[in-house]
Amino acid sequence: MTVQIHSAATVLEGSRNASVSEADRLAASTDRSGYVSASLPDGVVFAESTEDVVTTMRLAAANRTPIVTRGAGTGLAAGSSARSGEVVLDLSRMNSILRIDPVEQLAVVQPGVLNGELNAAAAEHGLFYAPDPASTKICSIGGNIATNAGGMRCAKYGVTREAVLALQVVLADGRELRTGRETLKGVTGYDLNALMTGSEGTLGVVVEATLRLRPLPVATATVAAFFPDFATAAAAASAVIAARIQPSLLELIDGQTLEAVDMALGTDYRSRGGAFLLAQTDGYGAYLEQDVLIEAIRPFASSYEKAADADEAERLVMARREAIPSLEKLGRVSIGDIGVPRGRLAEVALGLDDISARTGVRIFTVAHASDGNLHPMIVLDEADSVTEGPAKAALGEMFHLAKRLGGTLTGEHGVGLLKRDWLLPELGEVSMDVHRIIKDALDPAGILNPGKAI
Repeated sequence: MTVQIHSAATVLEGSRNASVSEADRLAASTDRSGYVSASLPDGVVFAESTEDVVTTMRLAAANRTPIVTRGAGTGLAAGSSARSGEVVLDLSRMNSILRIDPVEQLAVVQPGVLNGELNAAAAEHGLFYAPDPASTKICSIGGNIATNAGGMRCAKYGVTREAVLALQVVLADGRELRTGRETLKGVTGYDLNALMTGSEGTLGVVVEATLRLRPLPVATATVAAFFPDFATAAAAASAVIAARIQPSLLELIDGQTLEAVDMALGTDYRSRGGAFLLAQTDGYGAYLEQDVLIEAIRPFASSYEKAADADEAERLVMARREAIPSLEKLGRVSIGDIGVPRGRLAEVALGLDDISARTGVRIFTVAHASDGNLHPMIVLDEADSVTEGPAKAALGEMFHLAKRLGGTLTGEHGVGLLKRDWLLPELGEVSMDVHRIIKDALDPAGILNPGKAI
């Protein structure tokens, strides 16, 4: 069947809080990936309840209208980009924390709740939500679930999938599906919870999530270390992993990114070295682990220091969280998201230098060193494209570098639109066929986020 004429108009006319204004369509057309959509979506539906989502999906199914689900718009792979003929389903107004159970250590939230807001609410009960993307203040839980987002604490506490206990999902035909449960253990049926988490809006629309919380650590110890270059800092990070301790945070920033952070924040980190390693250990053994960590990095570091108090520790963490916003002040940012075995971080650093030299693009890199997830970033002029030319060549080379080292195309940002060209080499034909079978079973008309993820 072909898409009916004016089908998007029918969906918009039948949905509450729909807008066809150019301003709303422009704002909903892309995310923070740097990708620029060639056209604008036909309209935006601002859902305020599960009933709104059900109504829109039923209309979309009846009219075979493509739906692009959107949260806070902070995605970095063009996963929520939209174009002509599509309707954006914006969930940002579904932003209530419905329940926090401090005894069971869980929270029930709507998808538009911001990551940082959930953590602030959980902290009032002595708890925290572990997955913490650097964009915690502005990214939404729904988007985190869509991409199976990670963050700085995830090597110790797990990524989003490990924190999702249950989901309420509206399927492509408007039916409501409940996955998972509130208990920590449960193996009844297939793990549809895990299937939905990371599916990038291609299998259903998450309208409610039950999330696992954890007790706030009784102590946290912070170390900041500087190195002559990024490869040396990466070798130090690998040495920490080899020391058999599990830091809650182990973040790398290269010298070029430090310069951008200094310009944005008025700090002087770049003057202290060519790369920066930020480490935290937590729990009852935080300071004992800190001593082991320092011994591991000492042979590599130009200098290191312990944070004197919580305020100083927060300032150091802020430098890492502000890395991408600092680069965005320099131009349009295209962000890589490769993962490699943790012992090969130094090889990646050298490989990125080679890619920069061969493609002529300047690469800025930060990394979650504790789990081998690197974010090589290219800063472009506004007129430059991320989908062709040197930028795309460099992104492709980054993937091939990761693959050669036993790694992956994406660690936490998802595939979206920008990385589909490199799916087959990583997944293989059989896996791609299975992906398509699952997609066809849950979305036979192909209306959920078409052209993304798979």
